[in-house]
Amino acid sequence: MKTKLTVLLFAAALAVAFAQQPTGPYVPGVTYQTTNPNYPVPNPFYFEGKVTWDLLDCSSAHGAPCIGSQPATFWEYLQRGTHYQDDLENTALAMPDYEKALAGNSMQNGTCQLITAALVPVIGSGSKAGPASLTPPPCMFTIRLRLGYLLRNTDPQRAIGLFQEVLQIDPNRLDVNALIGETYLGVADAATSDADRNAALQNAVAAFKAELALSPVTAQYTALTGDTANNAHVHWSLAEVYQQLGDTANMKNELGLYLQATQWHSDTYPWRIQLAQKKMTELSRNIRTRQEQKPSAEK
Repeated sequence: MKTKLTVLLFAAALAVAFAQQPTGPYVPGVTYQTTNPNYPVPNPFYFEGKVTWDLLDCSSAHGAPCIGSQPATFWEYLQRGTHYQDDLENTALAMPDYEKALAGNSMQNGTCQLITAALVPVIGSGSKAGPASLTPPPCMFTIRLRLGYLLRNTDPQRAIGLFQEVLQIDPNRLDVNALIGETYLGVADAATSDADRNAALQNAVAAFKAELALSPVTAQYTALTGDTANNAHVHWSLAEVYQQLGDTANMKNELGLYLQATQWHSDTYPWRIQLAQKKMTELSRNIRTRQEQKPSAEK
């Protein structure tokens, strides 16, 4: 009896689902929105990933491929810039399109907004929680990540600012703080004074620590996995920063955490594991030598 009832309920659910399907032709970006009562119309959230440029329809030439057409929206400029960067490997062409995309999705000129509350129906009211208006559209992180990455060497301070905007959009997004830390390392390398160099290195330390804080190793996590450290690459970077700062104790600590992390996750550059082990041996030997050389009164 239960089996028959289950089959009947499943069949009824399928019938309802099919009954709700649109009867006309599917129109990308339109059909789904108009048939789903819980989906914002028009959809204010632009797709953050890459769309195949050769297959995209530009709104300035609807119904025809974008090839040869001028982008009409900031999102289309982002997609063409991505096409230039990824497909044609031409960052010189990509950057102006990213700049135009950013100008149309900017926190400074009010053409985008931060969404800080979930857009979900409020039970019984028919309304939705979240911002009062979805105009302007939400701020996009892809524009800022791509443009910031290309600006790291030529305009590091602006790149850092763009990465910080990404964290305003999504404070829990991984790897962004690490990008900030790596950019500060470049600032330190280009510094013309010890004060500027040390300030950049300290900022790098803060950024790398912020990255680690997003993926903490808790007692429960260690009990389940045996893992006692996380993010080998960030620990490696911190060890390098502390080496430049002359902070031997913290350098040794980070190398130890790096080696703990690589036991479980290895490293994209496995040669660094042996180098870290060699550095740890040298640091231990140097510390032991200094202790032996201390006058007996200091021991």
